[in-house]
Amino acid sequence: MKIATWNINGVKARLANLLVWLRDSAPDIVCLQEIKSVDEQFPRAEIEALGYHVETHGQKGFNGVAILSKLRFDEVIRGLPGDDSDEQARFIEGVFSTDKGVLRVVSLYLPNGNPIDTEKFPYKLAWMARLEKWATERLLLEEPLVLGGDYNVIPEPIDARNPDAWLGDALFQPESRQGLRRLVNLGFTDATRAVTDAADTYTFWDYQAGAWQKNNGIRIDFLMMSPEAANRLSSSTIEKHVRAWEKPSDHVPVVAELALAPAATDKAA
Repeated sequence: MKIATWNINGVKARLANLLVWLRDSAPDIVCLQEIKSVDEQFPRAEIEALGYHVETHGQKGFNGVAILSKLRFDEVIRGLPGDDSDEQARFIEGVFSTDKGVLRVVSLYLPNGNPIDTEKFPYKLAWMARLEKWATERLLLEEPLVLGGDYNVIPEPIDARNPDAWLGDALFQPESRQGLRRLVNLGFTDATRAVTDAADTYTFWDYQAGAWQKNNGIRIDFLMMSPEAANRLSSSTIEKHVRAWEKPSDHVPVVAELALAPAATDKAA
């Protein structure tokens, strides 16, 4: 089963690219972030025509997450628990039936946190704490769980072409990195780093200053897997070529192959 995450940076602006990628890469489940669309205006018909079920948690103009799946959804949960006042659309969870039982997949868009001297940075850290609490509870289910998303955290200096340039940025603050490390310490595996420790392994290149042409990138998009999912990991890749397409997102898809298959009912559907 092929599971992917991609910050699309506006689903309407990148719809043509998304449809081409879905045909070419043919993932079974896709976590999208920053769809920048309310649920009612998400271009679901074009995506459903390719054989995907579509669930969204949208927001006008910014944020917004979605899950596209060739498997039928058994359950959909929108919003990260822990703060009833939080209206930002950054979290959607899908539950699926596979030949090995339940699979849970989350599409998450972690807050950016900049500028760090504003309320945005404490919000980022509080959101990460809520995610850690939620993940701790979900791990008790002992099910394959994949947290796919744009984490807006640069884990280590190796994950940036020029780490010194990010020292004052929320993505590279010690508190941000520690928050991600706490998630890993719960037992989650970073699919990309499970298969490579190579430098120049990036998922984001800014539109400015020729970052793509200079390979001045950072790695902030991850598929984080529970032990039950990591035990089934067979490969993971970053589909970097998508960044060179016309009108690209500034992020590229991260993909993992898991030794799972749809349940018999989905196969027959």
